[in-house]
Amino acid sequence: MTAKVFLEQFMPYHDRIYRLSLRLLGNQADAADLVQDVYVKLWNMRHQMMHYNNTEAFAMTMTKNLCYDRLRSSERRTISLNPQQVIVENISPDKILEYSETHQSIEEFISRLPEVQQLVMHLRDIENYEFEHIAEVTGLNLNHIRVSLSRARKSVREQLVYKSNYGNTKN
Repeated sequence: MTAKVFLEQFMPYHDRIYRLSLRLLGNQADAADLVQDVYVKLWNMRHQMMHYNNTEAFAMTMTKNLCYDRLRSSERRTISLNPQQVIVENISPDKILEYSETHQSIEEFISRLPEVQQLVMHLRDIENYEFEHIAEVTGLNLNHIRVSLSRARKSVREQLVYKSNYGNTKN
């Protein structure tokens, strides 16, 4: 595999690899370093890539595994992401602040989920992967993926409703 073919095949995955590593590691610098590590490993394995039917799933699985290895080695379990900036015309500053705070809360709630639920929710709701593709990346069966996703969404939704009611269970 030439460098040109490698770049054409694997560079389209760059953003997805970065977002997944950022979700799992919670640090932009660590995520960027991990992306480089993934590409180095993929480059070193470039002659074996013809044996894989879905190179994107392979790259995402490698990313997930390297993230988990890095988390285990550093014993870091907290994930915190900076909220994305919402830049839209015709939205008042107070609405932008509200959206930003809501986004921050959702990121916090997701970070409290078990690792499998975080991963499945990220792949399905952020990366828009199909269930079959998630199964290839995670090695989980389709029912487990659906159950994990349902529980993750329910947990985040319940925490968001609870917070929006200022901790009151009554409306």
